[in-house]
Amino acid sequence: MMPLLDPRAHLRTQVTRLFNDASKGDRPVTRRADALFAPDSVGWRVHGDVVTMLIGGVDSLLLQMLHPAVLAGVWDHSDFRNDMMARLRSTAKFIARTTYDHADEAHAIIARVRKIHDHVSGTLPDGTPYRANDPHLLSWVHVAEAVSFLDAWIAYGEPTMSRADQDQYFGEMAVIGRLVGADDVPGTRAEAEALIARFRPELKVDHRTREVAGLVLNQTVGPPTAVVPSKILMQAAVDLLPDWAREMHGLKASRLRRLAVREGALAMARTLRWAFDGSPNRRVLPPGQFMDV
Repeated sequence: MMPLLDPRAHLRTQVTRLFNDASKGDRPVTRRADALFAPDSVGWRVHGDVVTMLIGGVDSLLLQMLHPAVLAGVWDHSDFRNDMMARLRSTAKFIARTTYDHADEAHAIIARVRKIHDHVSGTLPDGTPYRANDPHLLSWVHVAEAVSFLDAWIAYGEPTMSRADQDQYFGEMAVIGRLVGADDVPGTRAEAEALIARFRPELKVDHRTREVAGLVLNQTVGPPTAVVPSKILMQAAVDLLPDWAREMHGLKASRLRRLAVREGALAMARTLRWAFDGSPNRRVLPPGQFMDV
């Protein structure tokens, strides 16, 4: 008689495969007490939810690409047309390692990202040069990510999150922003909103923006059968955008559809929280201890 499949374990396996490329030796990030941030930090809370991180990750991409220099870096230096999931996976891995892994590993992956940025440069269609390691440009990438991940967590994980905790989150993420090389890093919610307002005159949409956004929103996250959940996640990310950003992208949805999407995303979030409740991957290793592999 075949043993019954544990539905929690099955879901955890699917998520592990989504974020970790086994062919490259990827494995889930171990949570460590000697991480860059303490286990009781707000960052640990915000970054530990699979669905809200997926929604926030897509939302941040849609925001970031509104800056022509960020879009150019993707357009000129990545294989986004053939493997957009790889970009989401690398972003998720960066967030996980800088949040939960040993502090030395956090510094190491930041150093690797900066080294990659050193080789990414080019010229915009209007002739303006750009560099991925431009501190000003990195400030936009940083604030777009921080706002997106936090807002996704508030929308689908903690609607009553206090302003003090939101400010603490931005303060914690400011550590990463400075290490990456951003020159204007918000330390509070108000500072983040003010920074985004200052960037808005630099943002624009053209045919390249529309093409990349279309590829992002039409991808299937996970196995080919996950078309419906993927559409819900993508629309949830669109709904999370500020009104002005959604209008720039030309993305609209009826109120009824948005309510249906929200309920669907909430259901997925609750299901995956149930699946990961008690997971061995959520165990926090004490300082100096390493997991056997």
